[in-house]
Amino acid sequence: MTLTTGTTAILAADHITKSFSTPEGGTLSVLDDISFELRDGEIVALLGKSGSGKSTLLRCLAGLIAPTSGRALYRDRPVTAANPGVSMVFQTFALLPWLTVRQNVELGLEARNVPPAERRDRAERAIDLIGLDGFESAYPKELSGGMRQRVGFARALVVEPDALFMDEPFSALDVLTAENLRTELLALWGRPDFPTRAMLIVTHNIEEAVLLADRILVLSSNPGRIRAELTNDLARPRDRREPRFEALVDEIYGIMTGREEPSKPAAAPAAAAPARPSPIELPLPAATVGGMAGLLEIVLARGGREDLPALAHDLVFEVDDLLPLVDGAALLGFATVDHADLEISDDGREFVVADILTSKELFARKAAEHAPLVRAITNALAASMDGQLPEAFFLDILRRGFTDDEARHQLDIAIDWGRYGELYEYDANTGQLRREV
Repeated sequence: MTLTTGTTAILAADHITKSFSTPEGGTLSVLDDISFELRDGEIVALLGKSGSGKSTLLRCLAGLIAPTSGRALYRDRPVTAANPGVSMVFQTFALLPWLTVRQNVELGLEARNVPPAERRDRAERAIDLIGLDGFESAYPKELSGGMRQRVGFARALVVEPDALFMDEPFSALDVLTAENLRTELLALWGRPDFPTRAMLIVTHNIEEAVLLADRILVLSSNPGRIRAELTNDLARPRDRREPRFEALVDEIYGIMTGREEPSKPAAAPAAAAPARPSPIELPLPAATVGGMAGLLEIVLARGGREDLPALAHDLVFEVDDLLPLVDGAALLGFATVDHADLEISDDGREFVVADILTSKELFARKAAEHAPLVRAITNALAASMDGQLPEAFFLDILRRGFTDDEARHQLDIAIDWGRYGELYEYDANTGQLRREV
């Protein structure tokens, strides 16, 4: 399908902001002032790291959750319940195991009170369209992951939605199966009888976004904001080796690894010391010490500077695998990111080549200086009467800006970093953190 100027907006996000209440009565901001349109005849990708609110935005537009402020619109009408023009394909297949393929596909039609004979006919046509004819009476347990996801697509398409929403639909599949299913989806999209008019896909995979989308919205994290909007006019089928494809991937890597400048006060006192970010303002990336060390060692072995798309391709990484390691190395001052290039710093070189004790000392110094949560734990333990505090103390503070699971994840990362640097100990049986002596 070709997007033409002036095409109709099927869906729109109109200044959508979404916050959730934490158990302690605080507010967790997930989306901040998101506006864009999904137009007739186009595929749009929502691309971002974990924590950018991609799936939350999808659910707001689908009418599954309500925005805190702003509106989701379907053909210029506010969405106040489940959006009637949308079907969704999920990452986890979400099939009912006690129903056959045909029965799973019929579910949406049954919910719309479509008569049984018509349901069966439309379901079989959708199953045939998606390449599962012959498996109508099979149960999900009899199918491979790729075949189960085909059932998910058939179930979404059988209701002939105006817009097909896809939330990481290929991430649970192996590489070859995902590539095959993406190729087949694009082939169906080019057919005049494809039963949907637009597609919106959530992904963390840059190449997937460039392969599929006509427009790519890159979201920043914590909270999610539209950081960039890129038009992709590459002809289909798209070739990963084509220079313009590689250039667009490279540009997106640069956007996603770039660091936003902190906002500055209008008139700060001349002698005022710069404020240090809090653990909530600057969360720790989901990177282990070993993962960062491995990344730095590879970059050093390749000359000390490396193009991130090329490195990801060589290592068969996806963006969620690589970027947290990049973010962690940059946070600690072990590397710098210039557009889509990662360059190891002098401290990073020392961290890689030094003996283990020197590496630990350097890591401890950098983590205590640059990682807000590690610094907060170190300072709190130093200020306590006996050099120890329960983990619940830190979790309670973190829950002011994170969900329970995110707070736990942040603390686990900080424990891993602090243990490696021998800044503090952690007893999993008692949940106590203790200052190293």
